Amino acid sequence: MRLSHGTSRRAILVGGASLGLSVMAPRVARAAKVNLKLAMASQPTNPIGIRSMEAIKRISDETNGDVTIQLFASGQLGAEPDVLNQVRTGAIDMFNVSTVILSILIPQSSISGVGFAFRSYDDVWKAMDGDLGAYIRGQMTRVNLVGLQRIWDFGFRNLTSASKSIRTPADLEGFKIRVPSGPLWTSLFKALGAAPTTVQIAEVYSALRTGLIDGTDLPLLTMTEFKIPEVQKYVSLTRHMWDGPWMLANKGTWDRLGPSVTSVIEMHFNQAALDQREDVRKYDENWVARSKDLGLTVVEADSKAFRAKLQAAGFYQDWKQKFGAEAWSTLQKYSGEGV
Repeated sequence: MRLSHGTSRRAILVGGASLGLSVMAPRVARAAKVNLKLAMASQPTNPIGIRSMEAIKRISDETNGDVTIQLFASGQLGAEPDVLNQVRTGAIDMFNVSTVILSILIPQSSISGVGFAFRSYDDVWKAMDGDLGAYIRGQMTRVNLVGLQRIWDFGFRNLTSASKSIRTPADLEGFKIRVPSGPLWTSLFKALGAAPTTVQIAEVYSALRTGLIDGTDLPLLTMTEFKIPEVQKYVSLTRHMWDGPWMLANKGTWDRLGPSVTSVIEMHFNQAALDQREDVRKYDENWVARSKDLGLTVVEADSKAFRAKLQAAGFYQDWKQKFGAEAWSTLQKYSGEGV
């Protein structure tokens, strides 16, 4: 649908809510109250938190208050691996969780983060809203979880440095780069010739100041949240990995709620995910436009050179064996045969 110049996407969404979203999904029958707990590591001021709260309100309005969801943001309910276990057992009903954490239970869930698999957001959303996302959600049911249809967005990851622009793999030779805990990150940067070092995100700023690490691989929004531009001068738009969190539910809880309730919950959280994706896209676009004001030098990296380096190092072949033929062939529908 094409919007007129005077009509915003938000206006249409708000208008749809005020005119009655029951046209889009069945209204929940008056019955026992449903109270659910939703956990996430993201802060309530992050686009994930903001859009989740909007969805929660719409769900309450749509159901006349029969379905309420309490949001526990900023890791209030504990460390993410512990929360994931609580969601599996039903102690917590829902969880917005990164693929890195989810891969503890479902190794295939991190396949979306394979280095240089996706060239653009068009590729990402075709894959994650298509067969690759469906494949991953199918694995969730095996561990007593249900994944909602639309994955959210952390953004493409890019490289930072205090000393130089990183344009080709040669610029990473011996480079001490911070990576999160996870074999996919470590193996990626080893294959590129760097020296990956695991540092918790809260400690990255001090690690950069003290020289423990030379640079980072982070989404642009995360760079801002953790004040990375204060201690780094160069940003290379490598877009080397993409990651996003899934909105999960305990399968037993989900099944007991029934389709009249779950259809409303899923509809609004899926819409919130689409809105949050647009938030990140706009943020990244604006961030690059104002990067000079932050005192940064931003360059485009040679993604073809990086992909060729990974091919030569056997990175893709190794991970094909680890993820399995079915998962890998599904990824290649969107990444192409070069991966």
